Amino acid sequence: MIINEELKPVRSLNLTQTISIIISTVIGSGVFISLPIIAQIAGSPLLATIIWLLGGLMWLPPILILAEMGTAYPDQGFGYYYLQKAGSPFLAFIYTWTCFLTSDTPTLTIVALSAASVLKIFAPTLGNFWIARIFASLLILSFAYLHYRSVKTGGNFQIILTLAKIIPLFAVVVIGFGMFDSNQLFTSSISENNQSIFFIITAGISATAWSYAGFGNILYMAGEVKNPHKTLPIALIGSVIFVMIAYTLISLGTSMIVPFNALLDAKGDFVNPFLYLNLFKNFAPHLFAVVAFISMIGVLSASIMVQPRLEYAMAKDGLFFKPFGKLHPKFLTPHISIMIQASFAVFIFLLGDIENMLGYFTLSYVLQNTLVYGTIFFLRKRNDYKPTFYSPMWKTMGVLSLLIQIYLVYGTILAYPAYGVLACFGLVLTGLPIYLYFKKRTFK
Repeated sequence: MIINEELKPVRSLNLTQTISIIISTVIGSGVFISLPIIAQIAGSPLLATIIWLLGGLMWLPPILILAEMGTAYPDQGFGYYYLQKAGSPFLAFIYTWTCFLTSDTPTLTIVALSAASVLKIFAPTLGNFWIARIFASLLILSFAYLHYRSVKTGGNFQIILTLAKIIPLFAVVVIGFGMFDSNQLFTSSISENNQSIFFIITAGISATAWSYAGFGNILYMAGEVKNPHKTLPIALIGSVIFVMIAYTLISLGTSMIVPFNALLDAKGDFVNPFLYLNLFKNFAPHLFAVVAFISMIGVLSASIMVQPRLEYAMAKDGLFFKPFGKLHPKFLTPHISIMIQASFAVFIFLLGDIENMLGYFTLSYVLQNTLVYGTIFFLRKRNDYKPTFYSPMWKTMGVLSLLIQIYLVYGTILAYPAYGVLACFGLVLTGLPIYLYFKKRTFK
């Protein structure tokens, strides 16, 4: 039987709040982890900066497709809803199941643990296995309660967090340009790299993927965006352009502040540009820890806000556990979905070293994206498909989006151990009997 839901979400998120949620989801401290990695691949500051620019341009085709589908069906559920409309309830279920089990929820765990880790400089006890996990759990549950209570308050909070994380990044850019030296751009270790320029750029762009991921997450809660037909295209396309420019300038600014050899030596760790500035040198580690922490809780807060809307949408259709499909009678938020997902994220801490599971999380994320982008070719044939924004050269954009994801699937399989890949597919298959159960109940 179909769940009857009289309460409906309220469209309370304005353009500023929507953009802030997107930027908070995308921009984390990951850029400072990726900078040394990409510098190592590129072999020169100039080529590294170009790679960051190209990495952003790679996201334009998928975003154009998402902006079109988002204005056609501005409702809760993102990929689940699109796959349903495309005529595949099974793939819609598998998409949601894998998001919940292997990507969305574990992401909360990983980000919360990372946030706890950067505060060790203030509280060394956070280096303890269980203390770190207790602190991370409190972070998750605190933000879950915030977004349980209000969509509007949560949106305003994201504006504050976005501004708080952008200001220090902007400072790095401004200071870097104040120290601009064209000769430093051409500092090179490329003689040590025997790979072709094509390989270098391809590998570098792939390495930026994690830093750029998350633009489409706002579509989880498209049903709560004011005037979505205008707001969503502006927010999505504008955010991609903003982040692309920001990352490119951060790369350029950092290369002016941090000696290139020091940037290469930082591979596998955060690069702290404030360490190389006399003004901040005495307290640079503490300043950077604060910046990184704010960035991480911005991602955590935004993720907790948007992700539970996916399970909510499927539960409304009777294809997921019934409690997920309920709205709070006063706050009109999917309160049970929010708290269950937060609780599951806390439970995952018990699994141990979550960071080592990133391989199959990444693979799962890319496979989900492949399903979503592919729906455009089916949705375009529907009579009720009436977007207010049409992607230019939509067939080309759709094909490019799929090719990008296929490339990332291939790269992930090569980069991570086979057991991680098998674990991903194994968890996907666990959804099959659950889908058959709910399908039988729903259409009985």
